[in-house]
Amino acid sequence: MDTLETRELRYFVAVAEELHFGRAAERLGMAQPPLSRAIQQLERRLGVCLLERNRRGVRLTGAGEVLLQEGRAALDATTAAARRTRRAGGADSPGGPRNRLVLAVKAAAAHELLQKLLDAYAAEPDAAEIEVLPCGFCEQEELLRDGRADVALMHTPFNSLAAFDSEELLTEGQIAILPAGHPLAARKTLSLADVSDVPDLPLARWPRHGTYPPGPGPEIRDQTQLAQLIALGRTMAVFPDSARAWLWSEHTAVPLTDAPPVITHIAWPAHSRSLALAGLIRTATRL
Repeated sequence: MDTLETRELRYFVAVAEELHFGRAAERLGMAQPPLSRAIQQLERRLGVCLLERNRRGVRLTGAGEVLLQEGRAALDATTAAARRTRRAGGADSPGGPRNRLVLAVKAAAAHELLQKLLDAYAAEPDAAEIEVLPCGFCEQEELLRDGRADVALMHTPFNSLAAFDSEELLTEGQIAILPAGHPLAARKTLSLADVSDVPDLPLARWPRHGTYPPGPGPEIRDQTQLAQLIALGRTMAVFPDSARAWLWSEHTAVPLTDAPPVITHIAWPAHSRSLALAGLIRTATRL
């Protein structure tokens, strides 16, 4: 048996993520007995044990770990197909809406580059409508995978380009953004060691995949919150140099001499065959 149903994958992923049949059933909006039977039937069809059940709870086997990873990717792919198909729907019919591309960008990152790209592409004949989708730290990857975005501006070394096609657009240094009145703000340059452990000014923490890294710094949800906390002298942050565009008068930017360069890429799903997307990428590489 080499095929799996989307319903089976949804059931298994819910159980594998919750590691509890009752919580998974509640999440799926169904009763627990049919969910248990469905997982048992899936194991029989595949001929492998996916879950180990005992008095202490449920845990994944090696085969279960593989199916969880592959199942998430498959569910993302089907969701992406539906979302991108709906966006394309009607574009080929008389009087239908203009083709539309969703471009995911990290809020306030590479603002000047983004504006140049949008202006240059809008001047192209038959340009698609571009919807700019601002997102948080490293969210572009998930938005591309599940179809909420068609293309993204991504920044290495922070973003992973695995499974995406990409083109390099911009290379820049990094800066520490500090409260203007802090002693470090008077320095002409700083090192990563200088900003990594400042007791009265801990580095802000951004969520990745829904969780925050450990540390004493405040948990940040959006750029406005970060800007205010820096101005109040509660935290600092490290950003690409282009972040100077959103600094307040209460902020100071100091170059980091030993921080790795940040490279901005335009990235898209490797399997994409969208002519509108190809046109946007051609425009981006000419900037």
